[in-house]
Amino acid sequence: MPDDTGLWTAAEAADYLGIAPGSVRKQMSRWGIERTDTIRHPDSGRPVARYPADEIRAQHATRPGPGARTDRHT
Repeated sequence: MPDDTGLWTAAEAADYLGIAPGSVRKQMSRWGIERTDTIRHPDSGRPVARYPADEIRAQHATRPGPGARTDRHT
């Protein structure tokens, strides 16, 4: 589970959302969540984007549950 610092890396967001780490950037774009900053990975030195955890939690709470048929209207 991601730490509770207020900013999550893509890997931490993926862990929380239960999606592949490579899908995080696209999901954040769909939700309109922009990265807060970019840090360097401590081992590889590659750039790592960080996203606001509270916005991710809020958007995740509004997602339809498993098996939700969004194409059907009652």
